[in-house]
Amino acid sequence: MRADTGVHDTAALLKANRRGIALMSAAMVFFVVNDAIVKLVSATLPTAQLVFLRGLMAIVLVAAVARHLGALRGAREAARAPVVARALVDAVASLLYLGSLAHLPIANATAINLASPLFITLLAVAFLRERVSAARWIAIGTGFAGVLLVIQPSRAGFDGWALVCLLATLLHALRDLMTRRIAAGVPSILITLATAIAVTLLAGAVSAVQGWRPFGAREFALLALASAFLAAGYHC
Repeated sequence: MRADTGVHDTAALLKANRRGIALMSAAMVFFVVNDAIVKLVSATLPTAQLVFLRGLMAIVLVAAVARHLGALRGAREAARAPVVARALVDAVASLLYLGSLAHLPIANATAINLASPLFITLLAVAFLRERVSAARWIAIGTGFAGVLLVIQPSRAGFDGWALVCLLATLLHALRDLMTRRIAAGVPSILITLATAIAVTLLAGAVSAVQGWRPFGAREFALLALASAFLAAGYHC
């Protein structure tokens, strides 16, 4: 009976891992599409303004989904310290990343941002005491080498915005690590909603200082599309 239980637990763990990998991969795809749209809009709108507008749309979308799922009845869960702390870290990371995205080629910014799983592994070892095999350490080292090739940390090739992007990537990794501290019973859609609200509020505050520019139907439509991909990425 114990053997059967052990096999069942192993199978459940493998299934959960595969589901987690699939969702993380999907999130990366959604975020990259969102980034491409934001990069396009950033040519005509300040970063904070476009993040604020996109955030408002994302909040409406996520709140509607949460209401449909009946999750709003437990909305107080989204106000708990772990959820709020994660949302604030994500808000700062998002503004830093999108600010750097406006000044970097999208391929460079994406390559740097995709180093987030490498940071997650390092942080998991340091703070969660997770064990990493030698093969994975080699993979992590190779990944960081690739990031350094993109950033080019030399006097001739170094760009300060690449450093901002790298800091944002580190914060994104910290955000994902903080997600592990949130109780499993808190609906993912509420975590998504809390994140969207935090990002929007911070962007609104920054936009009050940065200033606004007029925008038309084209920018509005693109940001609406970006908000859908953003919300999907958050949830995954």
